[in-house]
Amino acid sequence: MCGYLDSCFPDEQWDLKAREHLRVAARAAEAMPGLPLGLFSGLSGLAFAAWQLSRGGTRYLRLLNSLDQATCFRAIAAAKGIRGRRGVSFAEFDAISGLSGVGAYLLCRRDDPRIMTALSQVVQALMDLLSDGEPLPRWYTPARLLGSEQTRQYCPHGNLNFGLAHGVPAPLALLSLAHAAGVSPSSAETIAHTADWLCENRCDDAWGINWPSILPLVQTDLANGGRLEVPSAQSAPDGPSRCAWCYGSPGIARALWLAGEALDRDDYRDLAVAAMKAVFLRPIAARRIDSPTFCHGVSGLLAIALRFSHDLGGTAFFEEIGVLVQQLLAAYQPQSLLGFRHLETRDNQMDQPGLLEGALGVVLALLASATNAEPAWDRLFLLS
Repeated sequence: MCGYLDSCFPDEQWDLKAREHLRVAARAAEAMPGLPLGLFSGLSGLAFAAWQLSRGGTRYLRLLNSLDQATCFRAIAAAKGIRGRRGVSFAEFDAISGLSGVGAYLLCRRDDPRIMTALSQVVQALMDLLSDGEPLPRWYTPARLLGSEQTRQYCPHGNLNFGLAHGVPAPLALLSLAHAAGVSPSSAETIAHTADWLCENRCDDAWGINWPSILPLVQTDLANGGRLEVPSAQSAPDGPSRCAWCYGSPGIARALWLAGEALDRDDYRDLAVAAMKAVFLRPIAARRIDSPTFCHGVSGLLAIALRFSHDLGGTAFFEEIGVLVQQLLAAYQPQSLLGFRHLETRDNQMDQPGLLEGALGVVLALLASATNAEPAWDRLFLLS
């Protein structure tokens, strides 16, 4: 947040405030040898923050070198660990903790040969994971790897995750961004295969295009020992998802748009825009994003709408963006600790300083709607 404020207001010394926070974060990382690799709570996230504050690699060079050395080593190991497997934890490939998020940082730094080597390994691992698999996609998560007992009871045979935060749209977005940047020319077939799968496996509702959050697998042919299969997405027990970044059509639409850009496919781009239009046809209450915050709130939808508006040009989604901004401003609570409070539930408001579920994500989205400074930070969310 301080880095983006510095871009928007370069004379207000936000870079000095950022340096204070970065110093604290680096010292904490040194004291945590078991720090995860992931983008949102680990090593690559700290590296992304340092890169965002480095003004194009002219600052924090020693810190970046140390972080990159550790990140590359561990990213290559994680990529090797996922190659050739069938059935994985979503946390191994997703945007929050997995290779898609790590790859988002590496892509920012691809001019460094050391980082390019690691990025190529990550891309190859994700291509392998998204390659054809019968009868199940190779990236499905078996029940034993679902994490919580509640989820395992809900999905006793495992599931497929549709969220940009935790599901297959994340590797699709990363591969598309990498392909467009010339990193993975051989990934076109994998990108098209995955985008086609998402286009075909929808759970539309009364307002138009949508997808489920997750799709529990079903077991058939019990007489012969059982066989796991993918049911129709329209049969998802929870129906269509909410309209958020983490889950739902906005995040999936962005991944499909990036695939369309990478492959120059109008069908993917057109479906992505149609999905976004359907989001705004839904009454605000039907979108199921009551919180102002980013992950599953209004700020995440605003950030996605801003990217679509920029890419489409003209007045695309102009009125809809204005409504979202007003919705956020109406959620401002000046008497609260940080101004914007995260709604875990309608009756549980929380003061959070974080990016995903805190006031910082709201600040970033509002700034992006009100300034001309490139919101390069949204690479963190696989939006650009």
